[in-house]
Amino acid sequence: MQRREFITLLGNAAAWPLLARAQQPATPVIGFLALLSPETFMPSSAGFLQGLKESGYVEGQNVTIEYRWAHGHFDQLPTLASDLVRHQVNVIAALGTPAAAVAAKAASKTTPIVFVSGDDPVHIGLVDSLNQPGGNLTGVYMLTSALEPKRLELIHELVLKTAIIGVVVDPNSPDTSQQIRELLAAATALGRKIKVFNASNEGEIDAAFAAIVEQRIGAVLIASAPFFLPQRQKFIELAAHHGLPAVYFLRAFSEAGGLMSYGTSLADAYRQAGLYTGRILKGEKPFNLPIQQSVKAELVINMKTAKKLGLTVPLSLLGRADEVIE
Repeated sequence: MQRREFITLLGNAAAWPLLARAQQPATPVIGFLALLSPETFMPSSAGFLQGLKESGYVEGQNVTIEYRWAHGHFDQLPTLASDLVRHQVNVIAALGTPAAAVAAKAASKTTPIVFVSGDDPVHIGLVDSLNQPGGNLTGVYMLTSALEPKRLELIHELVLKTAIIGVVVDPNSPDTSQQIRELLAAATALGRKIKVFNASNEGEIDAAFAAIVEQRIGAVLIASAPFFLPQRQKFIELAAHHGLPAVYFLRAFSEAGGLMSYGTSLADAYRQAGLYTGRILKGEKPFNLPIQQSVKAELVINMKTAKKLGLTVPLSLLGRADEVIE
């Protein structure tokens, strides 16, 4: 071998590692858009990360996540969504409220978006249909709002002698009107009456409970709303202070001391969202992924709270409970 050829060969060999590194695909980036704060959203985040892991992606190893937290401020979601689009993330996970998905959809018609929604995604205009979403969105429908009539039935069964059941709703939640219509229909079918109270901030939660007590309403249903989750301790303390039996929409309320909850599993829904996000990172298109329906509903009864309220929980309810907290 001639000296010149040998030197050329050595030069090429030295360049091989650099060339190999240059040809390695860039680490994909997920934009994580959430209404609440990291502390409040931690259990749901864990479910999402578990779904990602099951699909082959681990944060910090082969995928990067850009987090954007609105800390409960709905009006910040459009700005945060646009920021993620400017960062050219590979997919946006819009979580915590349908409003996050609405903001992400408005920010981009091409960036894939995976959402978790407690409201019907067809009804609120996120997708064309459950089987064929169309466009750049897909995700998980939790059936949260659709379970309001069942929650009313449960509190009706527990507190039979109460003439009127109070219902606390967030007027800013996009599905509130539908919730009220369905609850009114369910109340009529049960032969009961409901009284609706609005609460869109902490002060209005206090005012709603004060009005419920003043009007001598004997039980309360806390309707599903993203804003209510980080306020769960406030709801529980007010219900306990006033001796009010209450039913909530997520098990987190019962675990924190609330009397009873009935709702779909957040951990399961966000795990499904993580799985879908991983599939999109592998090349699948949102319009080919039908909306998943999270139907794993959980009835949780806190017997400690029931005893403090002097309530006897019917065996018919206890027998149907997925968990009884003693």
